[in-house]
Order: sequence, then structure tokens, then C-alpha cells
Amino acid sequence: MIRAYKFLLRPTVRQRAALGEMLRDHCSLYNGALQERRDAYRHVSRTSIKYGQQSAQLKEIRSFDPERQGRWSFSSQQATLRRLDKAFQAFFRRVKAGQTPGYPRFKSIGHFDTVVFVKDGDGCRWDSTPHDPQTRVRLQGVGHVRVHQHRPVQGHVKTISVKREGNRWYIVLACDEVPAEPLPPTGAVVGIDMGVARFLTTSDGEHVANPRFVQAMADELAEAQQHLATFPKRTRQRTKRHRAAARKVAQLHGKIRRQRADFHHKTARTLIAAHDVIAHERLKTAAMTKAPAPKPDPERPGCFLPNGAAAKAGLNRSILDAGWAQFLGILANKAESAGRLVVPVDARNTSRSCPACGHAAKENRLTQTRFQCTACGFVANADHVGAMNVRNRAGLVLCAAA
Repeated sequence: MIRAYKFLLRPTVRQRAALGEMLRDHCSLYNGALQERRDAYRHVSRTSIKYGQQSAQLKEIRSFDPERQGRWSFSSQQATLRRLDKAFQAFFRRVKAGQTPGYPRFKSIGHFDTVVFVKDGDGCRWDSTPHDPQTRVRLQGVGHVRVHQHRPVQGHVKTISVKREGNRWYIVLACDEVPAEPLPPTGAVVGIDMGVARFLTTSDGEHVANPRFVQAMADELAEAQQHLATFPKRTRQRTKRHRAAARKVAQLHGKIRRQRADFHHKTARTLIAAHDVIAHERLKTAAMTKAPAPKPDPERPGCFLPNGAAAKAGLNRSILDAGWAQFLGILANKAESAGRLVVPVDARNTSRSCPACGHAAKENRLTQTRFQCTACGFVANADHVGAMNVRNRAGLVLCAAA
């Protein structure tokens, strides 16, 4: 299996400054390569520059600017150029598919936060001693940085990434050949129904409350954002007070992100420890949280009819706060490691179909929480009904696969 391990770095003051310089110089390389591609296409007979051509220029760039580019790992700079090449490949793919292209943008230092080392031992060396307080990682141009290794690393380290999140620095190890750790079988099968009022409901009738982390910190976050908005545009990114205000907003968002991830990991672990098969709806959160299209008013040119955008924005905010996609991804990864099976099923009419007689109708769903079948009279909680239908559909999928 392939797994990623993320550990907190504890750099010294000098190492922290060197890490910031490493990010800044890689960001400069990324922007320079992007500018070269733009200029070549616009001014040189629409010529497209590829990764191989830009990678061949690295030796000359490093010798021309040894203080900024020559001090860093050659392979990490190649990874930065490859990152730009992937952005252009995705751009051309969207153009051919007729989607919104999204031309690659220049990166500010605040939005360029990762440097990748493609191989352990090439510009970056990992000390694999488990649970050693002296564990360190050696980074070219930075030195031996202390690592808070809170769990042992298994498998073979393939790539190493250094990432900045706010004022914290992390190291991410991508490992392959990680052995599985199967849990003892339980023989239990469960279906889960994701929601907003409750985070999830199981087919056994258990409810997991939605913690609503953004709502819990809404007042504090709004105050920090309002303070940040008081700075005029001409002084932004120029004063110490503005940088402190922006850092405060980033810290609050980082805290919410960590709380949500911790909740997802613990909830997924509880489900996997108690069940052999976990079924869930196949949700397309990107489409579910899409803003409604505007409705032009045919009687008044230039005006638009109400399209429910305000109400949809509140629902989108609740869905994104719950983080369904992240949770289902964590659930699948943990299930693979534990030898469990996760079965996604079709989400259509799971909360409108009666689990007793199979009758599906919009009228079955009386309210957000109440379900009553108009055919047989079956009454239950709507979320519980959805979870039971998910489990039943998973049984059909497993029987068809067998």
C-alpha cells in the first residue's frame, strides 16, 4: 500500500529563515518559468515550451544565480518545474473538454507553500529511527532539522515534501510497500447516511452529531476578518499590523481545519473497528456545492430573477463545513489498511424510498427528520431510512459482484 506520514518540524530560528528562503526561491523559479511560457506563446509564433526544455536550462540558471538558485537541490527544482507542467497539462485538458480553462497563475509567496524532493537521499535525507526524540531530516541548504515523529514510519520512503501551514512547518513522507494491519473480523455490515443536521446516521439507528466547527468559531473569525478588512488596499502587505491581522485569520482557519480532520479520523476509526463492510452514498460534493446559475429577467434586460442563491450559499457552507469528501477519503484509506470493505452506492432516492415495501415518492419525506411511507405507512427517522437503504443497496452490489 501507499501511505503518507505527516510530521511537525521544529526548526531553529536560522533554519526557519532558510526554509522561508527556500520557498521564496522555488516560487521565483515557478513564476519565471511561467513567464517564459507566456512570452514564448505570445511573441514567438505561438511556440509552446515543454518541461524538458525548461529543465535543461536549470544548470545555466544555477550557475548564473548561485546565491538564490544554486544552493538548493537540483531535483527539487525539477519537481517545481514539473508542477508547472502539470498545471499546463490540466489547462489544455480542460480546454479540449469545453470546461472553464483556468490558465495557470503566478504564485505569490503566500500561496506557494510546498517544496518536493523526489527521492530520499537526493537533496533530502530522512532519519528513520522510530520514536527517537533526536529524529532529524537533512535538507540541502537548510541543515539537519528536528522532527516531532509521533509514530513510526513503515514501508519505503519515496518522496519527501516540506510544507508550510501558517507559521508551522511540516514534512510529508510518501511511502510505498506499507504493510496492512488487518483488524479481526466482526461480521457486521453498516450503511451510513451523511447529512447536515447530523454528520451521519448509521443503519443501526446511531446518530453522530455535526460539530459545525466553522459555526462554533464564527464570531471570532468574523471579528478577525473585519479587522483585516479595515486596512486600505494601498497599505496591504506593507505594514507589520496588516501581516499580523492576516496571520490571525490564517491561524483560525488552520485550527478549524485541524479540528475537522481530527474529528473525521476518530469517527472513521470507530466505524472501521466495529464493522467489516461500510456502505455510503456516492456523493459528488463539487456539484452539490455549485452556485445556482443566474436567471435573466426576460421583461427587464440586464436584470435577473431570484434564483435562491442566498439560501443555497448557506447550504453550501454547511456541506463544506462538514467535509464529507475528506471524511469519505479518510474512511477509504483506513479501511484499506485495516482489511475492511467500503462500498459506495447510488445516492438517488435513498431518503425517499421505503425500506419495508420499496415504494419511492417525494411525499414519503414529510419533514427533514420524519419519514412516512404513503403506501404501507412505515414511519421512521428520515436519516435512519436513508442509512438502511444504503445498506440494502450495498448488499445488492456485493451479491452482483459475487
